[in-house]
Formats: sequence, structure tokens, C-alpha cells
Amino acid sequence: MGIQINGQNDTITATDGSMNITSTVTGNVTGNVTGNVTGNVTGNLTGDVNAGVITATSSIVVGDKFINSSGVGIGTTTAAGRNAGVGTALGTLIYNTTDNRLEANGPEGWISVKTLINTGLTATGGVVGDYETGGIVYRTHTFANSGTFAVTDLGNGAYPTNVDYLVIAGGGGGGGGFAGGGGAGGFRSGTAFPVNISSYTVTVGAGGQGAQPGYYNGVKGNDSVFATVTSEGGGYGAGPSGGAGGPGGSGGGGCYGSGTGGTGTLGQGNNGGTGSPSTGSDAAGGGAGGAGGTGGNASNGVGGNGGPGSSSSLSGISTYYAGGGAGSVGASYTAGTGGIGGGADGVVGNVLANKGQSGTGGGGSGGGGGSPGGGQGGSGIVIVRYQIGTQQTGTAKATGGLISFSGGKTIHQFLSSDTFTITDATLTSVDYLVVAGGGGGGGWGGGGGGAGGFRSGSSHPVSSSPGVYSITVGSGGNGSSRFAYSTASSTAGSPSIFDTITSQGGGKGGDTAAGGPGGSGGGAFRLEPAGTGNRVTGTSTPTPSQGNDGGNGTNAASYGGGGGGGAGGSGGNGSGSSGGDGGTGTLYSLTSTTYAGGGGGGTGGAIPGGAGGPGGGGAGGNGTKGSDGSTNTGGGGGGAYSPSPTGVSNLGGGSGGSGIVIISYPT
Repeated sequence: MGIQINGQNDTITATDGSMNITSTVTGNVTGNVTGNVTGNVTGNLTGDVNAGVITATSSIVVGDKFINSSGVGIGTTTAAGRNAGVGTALGTLIYNTTDNRLEANGPEGWISVKTLINTGLTATGGVVGDYETGGIVYRTHTFANSGTFAVTDLGNGAYPTNVDYLVIAGGGGGGGGFAGGGGAGGFRSGTAFPVNISSYTVTVGAGGQGAQPGYYNGVKGNDSVFATVTSEGGGYGAGPSGGAGGPGGSGGGGCYGSGTGGTGTLGQGNNGGTGSPSTGSDAAGGGAGGAGGTGGNASNGVGGNGGPGSSSSLSGISTYYAGGGAGSVGASYTAGTGGIGGGADGVVGNVLANKGQSGTGGGGSGGGGGSPGGGQGGSGIVIVRYQIGTQQTGTAKATGGLISFSGGKTIHQFLSSDTFTITDATLTSVDYLVVAGGGGGGGWGGGGGGAGGFRSGSSHPVSSSPGVYSITVGSGGNGSSRFAYSTASSTAGSPSIFDTITSQGGGKGGDTAAGGPGGSGGGAFRLEPAGTGNRVTGTSTPTPSQGNDGGNGTNAASYGGGGGGGAGGSGGNGSGSSGGDGGTGTLYSLTSTTYAGGGGGGTGGAIPGGAGGPGGGGAGGNGTKGSDGSTNTGGGGGGAYSPSPTGVSNLGGGSGGSGIVIISYPT
């Protein structure tokens, strides 16, 4: 049946049969069309076209999807919109604007069909961050601890298949009384290092142990390595009268009595300074070399300054690394100043020496008068950078820390104290993780250090007015240098802070008594079976617990110290057969990393020390130095057993690991 209508306001209603419509329809077609639509439909076509043809002169448009003679537009959605369910039918095709790629829904879920931007390398390992400078987008991988840089894709040829690198070794430990500072770790940087689809070993050198109490040398720092690039650990600071500083990436400072500075490695650092001529009460140690300059010479009554470090912007932030440790003096005199880039300031009199800053390769300070022992060198760092095409950094709603993007989240990771500044007023709440520094391990059969306090939460309110939040990342506590009751004890870790969220530093490992209180409690000294550290539980709701108790010591044969508590469990008790294990840490799902493990308890040489808790806890020593807690985990330092002053400067408790702060929000 065919009907021709000449009026413009007529209605065609057909209940049976078929018809051809050859004119323009300006109303709605609400039935099913089984023939062809060859005219223009300017209203709505809400029925089905079955076995027919729609001939369009311009486009068929549904929302942001279209079909026309030039192409097909599938529309866009975000990763969050996709996950919320844009369509689950097999073969559904979308453009994901979060990841800038075409995706299809298959039997195993959403898979990438094609990335529609120019891409560079794809790699894993370390803490990942993105930033843009001068119109170029870079991705960084920052290794505060040893790991693997694994290249999984070389990209589509739009960008070079090579990387830039910065490799900083561990700083040297400072010498004993009136002593020289520890040399900075070697500083090496380079560009256009070729890589392939392969895994490259990354070793981050630990800082050298400071000298035992007495007039001893410190310990050289450990090397850092990326692939075939090695930076040498910093030279030790000298302790014996007239002693020379050790060679290394940068040389250690000489001791009083005109001890000469150690030599630095060509291209990595500089020489240390000379100790004072005097050997009397006004004796002073020389400053150690840094990556950017030589250490200062001491004069009578004035310690030498540490040599300055060198700056690098490879991380996206201009930062100094590898400063030399300063020389120290007796009471009433003037200590040297540590070199910029993590070098430790010298000390005056019989006080605990200062550590080099973790993650910088800074040297430790020399010991002051009264020979309390030298300061530990700071751990090194390795940073790898390459060019990418995704300019996701522009979508960040704040600045500060290392910025990365994963699972629809923007992530700011703070490895050192900094500022979180909101730049987009639509950001009104964030998720957070705040982990404090771990406690230092005890000596002489000491307990493991407690893990730094662990606090995490979601939907924490923030405001763009003024929108500036100070971030404090707590340092780890000092390990004990105790070999007898009269010498320096361990210390607690320092708090980490974001806004109103404060995580307490880990409790110190016991080295004459019970473990100290803290985020997690320190393990007890070997002769304290009843002593445990106490976790910080907060005084009112909703302040949560931050960790767990340390373990007991034992007075059984071989004297095992208790393990430090961790965020996920209490420290183990020491026994006559081993030191107590450190308490386990807690997994943070956003970064798939476990944080805040307790340090293992120390023992005598005949039985094993306690294992460090998963989450960066250091292992307990058995007649050796306890291991340090891992950097940026809040892990507690391992306890140790140091039977007597032998002049060997590698005994004592391990230092606690520094903490971390992570802030995240939807991209």
C-alpha cells in the first residue's frame, strides 16, 4: 500500500501492511520500519529498522557517537566511566581518555587495541613519577632501595630508546673522637644510555657505619649501581690521632694531629680536608669531600666544613646530593658545617654524632670530644628518566612530591619533607598514607627497633584556600653504638605529618632495658624478659592504633633480644636459640608495597639474629652490626650484639628506615 501526503501536519498511522515514505518526515517515526528510509527524518526514529536501509545525507548521531561518510566516531569515556559499565557486550569498542587508547571488551575483559598517542619506553621499578619541562614530558623511576628497572616495551619509535641516569652511592661513616667527617658517596650522571627490552639491576648503596665509641675510623659507604654504571661509596672519616681519611667517591676527613684527607674518585667526588695540628683539647677533625668541592681543613678549635654536593634536576626538582660530612670538636669549640646535599653537621663535645641524610649519599659527621662514636653515612639513590608522550601531569590537581598516575588515581609520593599545594579548587578530599621513621636497633644483645607509625585513610578534607600543606617525612632513629653500659644508646624514629595526621616515630630497640614506645614498640634488651615497647594507640576515638608491641628479651644462654613491633603484628620474643623476629608490616594496595616492618632482635655470634619484619625491617646481628631499616618504609633497625670494643667499626644496632607520605585522588 502506498500513501502520498501533501500536508505538513498530517499523521500517518499504519497498523498492517507495508508502505514507502518518499517525502520528508518532520515528525517522529515511532513504529518499526521494515523497508527503506530514503528521505530526511528530522524528528526521532525510535523503532527498529529491520532488513532495511537508512540512507543519510549527513550523519547519524547518538550522543558523542556518529556515523557519516567520512568516518565513525565511537565517543569517549574515562577509565572510571568504563569501569562503571559503559557496556559489557563482547566487541564493545571505546576510546579511554584516561590512558589515551582504543580499548575493546573481550572474553577476558577490557584490553588495549591501540595507544593513539606517540609513546616512549614502558618500564617498571622504583617509585614512578611524571613531569613536564620545556614542553617535554618525562617519566622517572626513583630507587631509594635496591631493585630492578625492567623495560617491557620500547614504544612506537616516536621517542629515543635510551635513558638518563643519576647514581649516588652511600656516604661514608664519620670517625671517632675529634674526628673527620665521612666522605660523600660518588656522584655520577649521564644521558642517552641505550636500553633494550630487558631487566637492569639497581643497587642502592647503604651509608657506612660511624666509628664505634673510641678513636676509630668510620666505615666506607657502599657502592650504588645502575646497569654498567657504578658510583663508589664515600670514604670513611678518620678517628685515630694523625689518621688519614679513607678514599672513596669523595674522600673522608682527616683526624686531629694533621691527619690528611682521603682522595676522591675522579669524576665522582673530591678530596677530604686535613685535621687540626693540635692534639689537645682544641683538637678538631677535617671536613670530608663532596661531589661539588673539597672538604675544609680544620684549624685548632674549629672543625672542617664538609665539601658541597652537586645539584641535579633529573627527578623534576632541582636537588643537591652527595655533600661531605663535617669535622667535630671538643666542648666549647666550633664544629664544622655539613656540605649541602645531605652532609651531616659536626658536633661539639661528648654527644651523639649526626647522620648523613638518607637518599642523598651525604657523609656522616665525625665524633666529638669524649669519643662518642661517628655518624653514619646517608644511603644513596638511583634515578632513571626517559621521554614519554602522555602529558598526564597537566591533569594533576596539586603539586609536590613525585607525581604518577595509576588505576584512575593521581598519586603524590613524598620521599622527603616538602609541600603539597592544591592548584585546582575542585579537589576537596584526598586519600593518604603517613608512615613515620623507624626506631634504631639496640646494641649488646639489643632489641630490634619498632616500625614507624602507620596511618592510612580516605576522603580526608582539603581546601584550596590557602591550599598549602606542609609534609614532614620522619627520619629513622640512630642504631646503638653500645658495647657497654656507658656508651651511646639507640634513638626513636621521627614523626611523619600531613595536615592533622601525625604518625609517631618507631620506638627504639632496648639496649639496657625495655624497648621504647612509639608508632610500634621497640624490642626489649636481652636481659629484660618482661620489657616490651608500647605502641601509640591514641587518646581518643577516632585516632587509630599505629602499630604493635615489641617482643621480650631473654636471659637465657646467648641472650636473644626481642624483635621490634610492626604495623601488622607484634615483634617476636628472643630466646636462647635466636633473636626475636621483627613484626610484619602492612601492605598498602595503591602502591602494592609493604611498609613499617619491625627490626629483628640481636644475639651473640653462636645463634642467628632475628629476621627483619616484611616492610623494611632490618635483620638482627649475631656478633655483627644489625641491618638498617629500608629507606622510605619506616622499617625498624636490627638489634646487635657487640661484646667488647675491638676497634672494628661495624658493630652496633642498625638505623631505622626513613618514612614516607603518599597522597592520592581520582585523576
